[in-house]
Amino acid sequence: MSRLIIPGWQGSGAGHWQRRWLDVDADARVVEQDNWHEPNLESWLARLDAAVRQTRPSTLIAHSLGVVLVAHYARRYPRSPITGALLVAPADIESLPADHPIAGFGPVPLTRLPFPTILALSRNDPYVSVERGRLFARRWGSELVDLGHAGHVNAESGHGRWADGFRLAAQLGKGGIRAAA
Repeated sequence: MSRLIIPGWQGSGAGHWQRRWLDVDADARVVEQDNWHEPNLESWLARLDAAVRQTRPSTLIAHSLGVVLVAHYARRYPRSPITGALLVAPADIESLPADHPIAGFGPVPLTRLPFPTILALSRNDPYVSVERGRLFARRWGSELVDLGHAGHVNAESGHGRWADGFRLAAQLGKGGIRAAA
């Protein structure tokens, strides 16, 4: 089974756990976007859809704006061949100024996702409050994992290889994770 790595705004650069995942997982590939700094929802959705169609079935490994992209994708393509998704440090689009480069991804879809998901949430993420993250988990039907004080779960917050990410992804589709109804 393939794993599709879905970075957020600015593309999870070198040193980010998503890029380092590729060094140890031969079945993983990044869904590359044309413009990481000025994201466009429609073009990002098209890229994700093409990647899912090429690698079916797929497990998604999303970070930040990539998590919001997965929520939009699931709403638009509810029957896609996705076996599960690890959703890490979601970006709360509604908390950003209207002229922010990622504002066009709002509002964040709050419909139940049609595949099993784990939402990994930090207590001190500057891009999402704990309350909002918990709301996302409830509405999406995700198992919520509290990462403690992990910042935005990126290279800047000390998450290079991030072994816990591999462990969480391995839990998808196993006993404790429930599929959305």
